[in-house]
Amino acid sequence: MKERDKLLGLVLLFLAAYFIPFGHPRVGKAILEGFLMLQNYAQEHVLFCLIPALFIAGAISYFVSQQAVIKYFGGGAKKWVAYLVGSVSGAILAVCSCTVLPLFGGIYKRGAGLGPAIAFLYSGPAINILAIVLTARVLGWEMGLARAVGAVSFALVIGLLMAFIFRNEERERLENARKMMAELPEEKRTPLQTLLYFFVMILILVFAAWGKPAGSDGFWLAVFQVKWYLVAALLIVLAYMVWRWFEKDEISSWLDATWFFTKQIIPLLFAGVLVAGFLLGRPGLDNGIIPSRLIAAVVGGNSLQANFAASLAGALMYFATLTEIPILQGLIGSGMGKGPALALLLAGPALSLPSMLVIIRVIGAKKGLTFAGLVVVMATFSGWLYGMFF
Repeated sequence: MKERDKLLGLVLLFLAAYFIPFGHPRVGKAILEGFLMLQNYAQEHVLFCLIPALFIAGAISYFVSQQAVIKYFGGGAKKWVAYLVGSVSGAILAVCSCTVLPLFGGIYKRGAGLGPAIAFLYSGPAINILAIVLTARVLGWEMGLARAVGAVSFALVIGLLMAFIFRNEERERLENARKMMAELPEEKRTPLQTLLYFFVMILILVFAAWGKPAGSDGFWLAVFQVKWYLVAALLIVLAYMVWRWFEKDEISSWLDATWFFTKQIIPLLFAGVLVAGFLLGRPGLDNGIIPSRLIAAVVGGNSLQANFAASLAGALMYFATLTEIPILQGLIGSGMGKGPALALLLAGPALSLPSMLVIIRVIGAKKGLTFAGLVVVMATFSGWLYGMFF
């Protein structure tokens, strides 16, 4: 952290301590709401949801090499493979709109096509498996499913549109990149082994986070009743894979990468939960510092204006990984419509003002602003359509 940032933090802390009226009843309630919301998240979502996903994130960062990514995104790759990989790659990443930027810049500068690279840029923070599971668990399965389908569709459509709009500019760049592409080293495991390894870990996450359904019978309840047996069996399978397929130094590096993500994500998530509880209160309770009527006035209902306001605000705000979920939980409890909520979910995690500055530096102002405009417009209409049905 730069000394200037430390100074700014101290100044903000001083101003808050000096001016916030802690003796006011509403401020006291809002502070308590923040800690109560944090306790709820610690009890309901950390052990069996966050921790498995952190191990997946660590595995991604170590075992999926940049060379392998370039192999599927590069100018010489088949288009359907490049776009497919770009559109779904975020399902196993746990990154925010800023964390994904270095990898995006790397694959773009080393020969990835603009379309597949943009698909990856959007998909990375928008549809990681942890965000999908938490969205479904906290905001409802309809919202979780809509987010998953919308994010994959957005990544594919926006990538294709960007490639088409800037096709002439990209043709020469890709031709030069093909000539410079070095031969990729041979990987230690077969593609099938890598796929099975990640598939087992994702299943562990899904079943460990499986919540008890509202009904008293049916498939979902049956899975809930046996979920720990399934998790135990999958852990045994994973342990066998690790023992047979990985070397000791690889396992150590995997754990180090997992710890890196833990240090990076957990403090930000907890801080986001505290802030969301303080500002908005727990769902259904008007104990936050911002009254519910103000939220409902701007993003309540399902008008195009409300959806546009939500998507534009999401595109400008910075969401650390997963913090958009507790924030939206509070907003919905304060009167936000479900359509605008989805619009913010589709625009917010993938974009932020800081990330836009970096994106413009990497691909230019024209391409960067076009990408941001496509995200905002598509999020607005997607939220509006979702709100009409739900």
